[in-house]
Amino acid sequence: MKNEVISRCPICSKPLTIKSLHCDHCEIDINGEFRLSPLSLLNKEQLEFVEAFLINQGSIKAVEKELNVSYPTVKKMLNDVLVSLGYKISEEVEDTRRVEILDRLAKHEISYEEAMQLLKEIK
Repeated sequence: MKNEVISRCPICSKPLTIKSLHCDHCEIDINGEFRLSPLSLLNKEQLEFVEAFLINQGSIKAVEKELNVSYPTVKKMLNDVLVSLGYKISEEVEDTRRVEILDRLAKHEISYEEAMQLLKEIK
């Protein structure tokens, strides 16, 4: 059984570099420095989200249904993926996230404490 490739150092959390590749078919080994794809830096949940997002051709409504989560949750997941890939989220997006959190609180989807924690995570 083969293990999944880890992309971050378990000691310092910095991105790892691949030094060796091996072909099981012809037994060749290739040594050098190989960088991982930016997508390999995503955690398992983020990769599952990206897969659902792509399968549903970017339709947030369809992703909501497939993952059985709310619209604000899908938006948050998308923003988390973007941040993990190194993209900066604009203040407008951050303002939208604040409104979504407050909407979730108003609908009793989250507690006051959860809302405060989510708001603190924005900045």
